[in-house]
Amino acid sequence: MTSAPASTALVLASKARTGVLLLNLGTPDSPAAGDVRRYLRQFLSDPRVLDIGGLGRWMLLNLIILPTRPKKSGQAYAKIWDATRGSPLLYHSQDLAAGVRAALGDVPVTLGMRYGRPSLDSALDELERAHCTRVIVLPLYPQYASSSTGSSLEELFRILGKRWNVPAIDVVPPFYDAPPFERALAEVGAPVHAEFRPDHVLMSFHGLPERQIKKSDPSGAHCLASPGCCDRISDANASCYRAQSYHTARVLAGNLGLVEADYTVCFQSRLGRTPWIQPHTDKVLVDLARAGKKRLLVFCPAFVADCLETLEEIAMRARADFVAAGGEDLRLVPSLNATAPWVAAVVELLRARL
Repeated sequence: MTSAPASTALVLASKARTGVLLLNLGTPDSPAAGDVRRYLRQFLSDPRVLDIGGLGRWMLLNLIILPTRPKKSGQAYAKIWDATRGSPLLYHSQDLAAGVRAALGDVPVTLGMRYGRPSLDSALDELERAHCTRVIVLPLYPQYASSSTGSSLEELFRILGKRWNVPAIDVVPPFYDAPPFERALAEVGAPVHAEFRPDHVLMSFHGLPERQIKKSDPSGAHCLASPGCCDRISDANASCYRAQSYHTARVLAGNLGLVEADYTVCFQSRLGRTPWIQPHTDKVLVDLARAGKKRLLVFCPAFVADCLETLEEIAMRARADFVAAGGEDLRLVPSLNATAPWVAAVVELLRARL
């Protein structure tokens, strides 16, 4: 068989184009109760988020959550909403995409949200218009959870499955242990730590129900079975969100020069009566204040963009609870957002696949 001339191969190669899809969770369009209700309905209808039976999920959502929570959540969103740019999660993610796009030059880079806008459909449309036949997908969740990474990828593949032309997909795995991410966390956090000079550090990750952690264990006998189950990553807990969170915390502590007594790993945002992974952030910070800690610094290493859970839950509510319990000040370390270290880290993660 005669090989194609070099000029023909060059033409064929020039028609193949790789694009980048940055994938995040999503946000309501506004703090108005109606917009929040639409967002919560989409979010909490997801069986990977509320992983209970269909009838139970419908009843919990429509009879308990949606009648009351949209107004309350809308009030919380209003506290962090920017009058010009809107949702912090959205504009920080947009700024990150712009920074990565500028750094990569001629590589198309777009942003898609699992829930809300810009949708994954619209992001894929944008890459298709740019003639991308291969897409590198970076879910912006450092640690794997079925309710975030798993759900986002399931929805992405569902949408792709309906398209006639399906691009080649290359998914960047959870980057909780990736040196570029670890360096960016330290570079953004170290100046805040040096300036604030806390007497204790919290590393607060988003919480999950214990049942979801146990589902991630293929052996069925490791996760949450012993106090030291998250002390190292093994085959049994390789997909465990809690174990990955502890790994991130240990590396960050080492990069900041912290010893074990200097920091506490905890988990925030729990809801309902079902058991959630411990220790709980809201309880830990009160205990620390009562134990005499006065200056508390909080990292939220599960979030790469500031959002309701960091700005309202930690910087506002948690700070008020800490002070009320006897502390003097609580400082939130900003998320990575679109800082230069994080843009550089994302570019490094992507270049390995470009």
